[in-house]
Amino acid sequence: MKRLSDIGEDALIRKLLKGFPTGELHTGPGDDCAVVDPGRGRLRLLKTDAIVEGVHFLPEAPASKVGWKAAARVLSDFAAMGGQPEYLMVTVALAADTPVKWVEGLYRGFRRCLEKHGGTLAGGETTSVPKGSAAVISVAGEGSVGRRELVLRSGGKPGDVLAVTGRLGGSIRGRHLSFSPRLAEGQWLGKMGARAMMDLSDGLAMDLPRLAAAGSSGFELEAGLVPRSRGCSLKEALSDGEDYELLVAIQPRKWQRISDEWPEDFAMLTRIGLLTESGGKLDGGWEHFSGRVASSGRPSN
Repeated sequence: MKRLSDIGEDALIRKLLKGFPTGELHTGPGDDCAVVDPGRGRLRLLKTDAIVEGVHFLPEAPASKVGWKAAARVLSDFAAMGGQPEYLMVTVALAADTPVKWVEGLYRGFRRCLEKHGGTLAGGETTSVPKGSAAVISVAGEGSVGRRELVLRSGGKPGDVLAVTGRLGGSIRGRHLSFSPRLAEGQWLGKMGARAMMDLSDGLAMDLPRLAAAGSSGFELEAGLVPRSRGCSLKEALSDGEDYELLVAIQPRKWQRISDEWPEDFAMLTRIGLLTESGGKLDGGWEHFSGRVASSGRPSN
């Protein structure tokens, strides 16, 4: 009998979604957010995300930072679509012996994130888990994006310039609990005509092949150009995950203008490679259910 650890997250999602109609969805499963077209005005963005004690945060992590992370992960996905957050709902599943102060701290961190980056807490749910079980915080959100500013994972074409915001690697040293979602950068890139975009949650080595495959492309990474956090090796920059920076594909004719006009108060933007007709393979990144570094890529034709 196959177990989740045998197939990994991506294969599981493909298996589960077979036979589900997409109905009136503009963009269904497989992107950073689902996109709904209401017929007029801005497109609606839908997202849900969960963090689990022992997987995404340690029991001793400050509750306020856990709350910040729970909200910021959803906002980061809105950023990857070129959009903005509007309403969020949070579900917490906790053991009965969880200190009330911890829960208050969790919501304090959630509130601080929304106050800084936008969005309104619209409601949620609380429920219990058996004593000794891991805490789970799940956040569902709705946002919006202008029709001309929407950026999908699948829009990249061979020849497009690949770039990332910020620096990669070292998230386990605490940055995964305090990162800032790149909302302003994502919205600006959408307005400037970026062709494909996603946020980096499982590591560049895992997520770059996903972005390339979504556009039926390969990729060529110039490893020496990858911007690394201080003290991080290239392997850590590719594989650590939870960077929550933006990976973007930009048409060559637009790259120079975007690079020249990149606002000084944004996280830096660095060219790291190209999309190609085929090929590209990277080792590393986080694979859910197996809990191991994975090998991912798009084989050459």
